[in-house]
Amino acid sequence: MGKSKKIMELKDFYVKEEVDTNEDYGCFPYKRPVEEYIKKGFVCIDKPMGPSSHEVVVWVRRILNVKKTGHAGTLDPRVTGVLPIFIEEATKLVRFLQGSEKEYVTLMRLHSNVSKKELENVLKMFVGKIYQRPPLKSAVKKRLRIREIYGIELLEIDGRDVLFKVRCEAGTYIRKLCTDVGEVLGSGAHMQELRRIKTGHFDEKMCYTLHDLLDAYIMWKEEGEDKYIKEIIKPMELAVINMPKIVIKDTAVDAICHGANLMAKGVAYVEKSVKPNKEVAIFTLKHELVAIGKAKKSAEDIVKMRSGEVVNVERVLMERGVYPSTWKKSASQS
Repeated sequence: MGKSKKIMELKDFYVKEEVDTNEDYGCFPYKRPVEEYIKKGFVCIDKPMGPSSHEVVVWVRRILNVKKTGHAGTLDPRVTGVLPIFIEEATKLVRFLQGSEKEYVTLMRLHSNVSKKELENVLKMFVGKIYQRPPLKSAVKKRLRIREIYGIELLEIDGRDVLFKVRCEAGTYIRKLCTDVGEVLGSGAHMQELRRIKTGHFDEKMCYTLHDLLDAYIMWKEEGEDKYIKEIIKPMELAVINMPKIVIKDTAVDAICHGANLMAKGVAYVEKSVKPNKEVAIFTLKHELVAIGKAKKSAEDIVKMRSGEVVNVERVLMERGVYPSTWKKSASQS
């Protein structure tokens, strides 16, 4: 038997009920058999210049010999950088992660000389909410939209070449940003190169190349060495590490897997950051991701509740039958 104290930072959680987990059911994410580990994982690929995001996703699918892969956040063929790719069961998380904050480093080329001071002043003007109309080359509707720039950091100026970092809302067009900066300067400008260095909490430190992934897969398949494939592919649980969490009892798991919402009686621990109408990740005591849903109450209220629904489940990630169906016995007795 093992308690969630070993896998959770309890200072960030309210304890609703101290409970044990039965080692006969479920499995800690890093202890999953390799086949299951891959199908419930994701990999951050350092996308090269040339192929589209879709092509990279297909290559990952073929390398790993799996049926389904998906990515969180498209990168144009000429753009490089962080591309999280989700595998099999983990693809269910994509829609919850696509709206994450992005961070880019871009090389902008000015069409005439401007002073550093003038450039700095204009870049500051674009921090905050801005209007953008997608470029002609984009695949979305060309309607005016509002996007937020959280920060712009000027890194280097070399003649008319300007290197700067941008933190922005998902869906912001950096190519259009460069063009707009050029218009305000009066010099004109265009984006020369672009690299995404972060999307959500996925960053360059987590990235591997397609060659790295292929080598690791071959090492496992031909040599039986799974150390490298488990290093490159991460459990899907890490993809929602920043999402508020609710940890549930073993007895509540299978009911959720069958489509039930989370009830107050099934809760063991509640992260203090849980807010009503906000997305939460539901975990087992072994830190397995069960489902994603929207909390109906705040963490403080959930801890006090003795009955009633606390989370409206939107997407189940764990398959049925992993934990015992104690809910069926309760239903038959009632």
